[in-house]
Amino acid sequence: MFEFLTSFSPAFILIAAGVLAGFIPSSSISSHLRKVLLVGAPALALVLINTIYFSQNESTYLGGSMSFANIELTTLRIDSLSIIWGYIFCVAGILNGIFALHEKCKITDTSALIYTGAGIGAVFAGDLITLFIFWEILALSSVFIVWRGGPKSYPAGMRYLAMHILSGVLLLAGLVIYGRATGSYAFNNIGIDAPGGWLILLAFGIKAGFPFLHNWMQDAYPRSSVTGTVILSVFTTKLAIYTLARGYAGTEILIYIGAVMTVFPVFFAVLENDLRKVLSYSLNNQLGYMVCGIGIGTQLALNGAAAHMVVHILYKSLLFMSMGAVLHRVGTIKASELGGLFRSMPYTAVFCIIGAAAISAVPFFSGFVAKSMILAAVFEGGYFVVFAMLLFASAGVLEHSGIKVPYFTFFAHDSGKRVKEAPWNMLAAMGITAFLCIYLAIPGPYGGMQYLYNLLPSEVAGAAKFNPYTASHVIFQMQLIMAAMFAFALLKRYGLYPAERRAQILDFDWTYRRLGLALVKWVSAIWTRLGAFATYKLKNFFSNIGRRMYQVFSPAGTFSQDAPSGIAAVMISGMLVAVLLVVYFL
Repeated sequence: MFEFLTSFSPAFILIAAGVLAGFIPSSSISSHLRKVLLVGAPALALVLINTIYFSQNESTYLGGSMSFANIELTTLRIDSLSIIWGYIFCVAGILNGIFALHEKCKITDTSALIYTGAGIGAVFAGDLITLFIFWEILALSSVFIVWRGGPKSYPAGMRYLAMHILSGVLLLAGLVIYGRATGSYAFNNIGIDAPGGWLILLAFGIKAGFPFLHNWMQDAYPRSSVTGTVILSVFTTKLAIYTLARGYAGTEILIYIGAVMTVFPVFFAVLENDLRKVLSYSLNNQLGYMVCGIGIGTQLALNGAAAHMVVHILYKSLLFMSMGAVLHRVGTIKASELGGLFRSMPYTAVFCIIGAAAISAVPFFSGFVAKSMILAAVFEGGYFVVFAMLLFASAGVLEHSGIKVPYFTFFAHDSGKRVKEAPWNMLAAMGITAFLCIYLAIPGPYGGMQYLYNLLPSEVAGAAKFNPYTASHVIFQMQLIMAAMFAFALLKRYGLYPAERRAQILDFDWTYRRLGLALVKWVSAIWTRLGAFATYKLKNFFSNIGRRMYQVFSPAGTFSQDAPSGIAAVMISGMLVAVLLVVYFL
């Protein structure tokens, strides 16, 4: 039985559950069955992953092999790098299932299961072809989650799909070049110097939200459904971080790309009025820390990137959950229309504050024990300018996600809105996630911090020997937090903080959208002119032919002067000649 279970990737359990959920009728009893699948399938996958990993003596387990066009595919590779992603993806799938228990939407449930399965399948892929297959399933299944956000989400979903199809095309082109040149499609370290390496890096960069390629997040995530945004924030971008860690660890250019990623979203998030869009910019900012750590490539840096990935999934999910609960009850997520909701939604407010403390890396919250590792690795590597950029970004994320989101939602001015607290299942999901955000920061043998560190990829000097709770780390971080809070209070006191108002914040996508629209209009205008010109010329051409034929064959034409019978006689003569030729040659 065990050999049968280990002969395929646990991802197929979730994908099969998603397909089954799509065939379950939309009745009340049947919807309960879909919810069982939504929570039970990732739980079963988690148990299976854990069983496979700890039943092996080797550090790497390879299974689920199959042959395709004389190419060996490995659909299941569990090792010290992929296992931590597999664990947190399953946990996130369970939490999302609990958060979505109240929702009776077959499409969302089905897409969420397939999407979760595709993310886990891609993480455990041992070769680039298997990765590409799950890469595309991930894109196709997630776009339905975007489209369930309402009428305005359809254009955003189409743009989202276009970007991810582009990513898939680049990945396919890169892997073909790489496989042909090296003779192997194994997914290990690739590097930018390998044939097709730049194409594959660009494919990964689209999903990771590299600068100028990031806008699909801020475009699609805020327009998704209440529950959809939570699960979308987990898999696509964190899978991209895994692929970068697997294929491009130590690639120096990633250090500077990551540093830029941490800084530029700060300015947009401070100005943005849509709080889910604020969190989307914040997500982009946090991905930058991970990309930077991967670029440094030391054991400490890679451990920091992996740890930050775990805690980021938890606190970002918690923040999106709390904003989703507000949107579910109030019907808006605009900062200018909220305020005073702590009176109506006190539990949601508390959970949001815990998520804000975690993302701000407050000591004894999960963000602190992970971000400290990346900052230490950057400083030890001598990248002092990058270190300064990360410090600025740390203060910035406290400004917009740590203070702005909870302050303008639950406090600030009283909007007068009095609503019910979030449904019980939303509170349960937020409560579990909030507990994990605190538990993973507790040191000691019974705390979650050591458990998190023990799961990290490198066993030497980066995990067990790293201690974030030194006096210098704690004091330095508290100074940074207090400075950011003081700056926020000062700006608010003197009216210098950007006012929350209804407005459209222009990002880089405005450039290529306007250029693209202008290009389409220009091509359309040229095509119309060419079409009109071609039509005019063809019309004149056939008109001239008709005029010449009339002059020749009409009763008053040239041909009728020699043959009075006119056109009829000519046609009969031609037919007679044709018949004589056929008879002669036959």
